[in-house]
Amino acid sequence: MNGRQFTIAQSSTVSAREKDVRRRLEMIARVLDSRWRIPGTGIRFGADAALNLIPGLGLIASKGVSAYLILEARRLGVPPGMLLRMIGNIGVDALISAVPVAGWIGDVFFRANLRNMALLRQHLDRKPRPAD
Repeated sequence: MNGRQFTIAQSSTVSAREKDVRRRLEMIARVLDSRWRIPGTGIRFGADAALNLIPGLGLIASKGVSAYLILEARRLGVPPGMLLRMIGNIGVDALISAVPVAGWIGDVFFRANLRNMALLRQHLDRKPRPAD
């Protein structure tokens, strides 16, 4: 196999891996931020808001999963400036979550993980693809 064939085979594998990672991260973000709907309303919430009901431990658990999303974004080549924006989104979410009672309501409306997935999609959709 010459160098060109190896590059094409490797890039198609990377694309399949990227697609799988992207799908997995989208699912995690939805579960964290908008998995369930409050009946009779259009208001959605996720595990992030539900975990906030457990003082201390819930905040650590949900932000740990959010940090995993950022780590995967870094592995996918997201530039440092965009990573800082993603970290900022999680920081704002953590500050909101730290406020008792009002934090739960804030978690429902400030969806840091979905915001971060929008940034990741923006990066991946404009990333140049190798020519076949």
